Amino acid sequence: MGSQRVVVMVIGFVMLLSRAAAVTTPIDCTTVVGLISACYTFVTYGSPDPMPGSPCCDAVGSLNSVADSTADGRQMVCNCLMGLITTYSPNATAIATLPGFCGVSLGFTIEPNTDCDL
Repeated sequence: MGSQRVVVMVIGFVMLLSRAAAVTTPIDCTTVVGLISACYTFVTYGSPDPMPGSPCCDAVGSLNSVADSTADGRQMVCNCLMGLITTYSPNATAIATLPGFCGVSLGFTIEPNTDCDL
């Protein structure tokens, strides 16, 4: 029983350290791409629609947390998403509709001419 308590305390400490690192670590597009990759099937094929609570929508929710993690986080996430849309233009609509399907507001609208200088 004592060892379980120690494990829980260590896990809690690691989670606190990761949260602190997330707040101070700059966001790069690898993080955004990694989260969007949870929506691979929808982004690639346009179906099935993601539903709140699905791994895809959980990732989009995490994307919102990433955007909130630093002062310029929202702008960085916006720029990364716009880069994805530019790179994968046939799938632009799927990428742009993810927040709406998942019920997540990223604080900006993803459109073809979105200005990320919020």
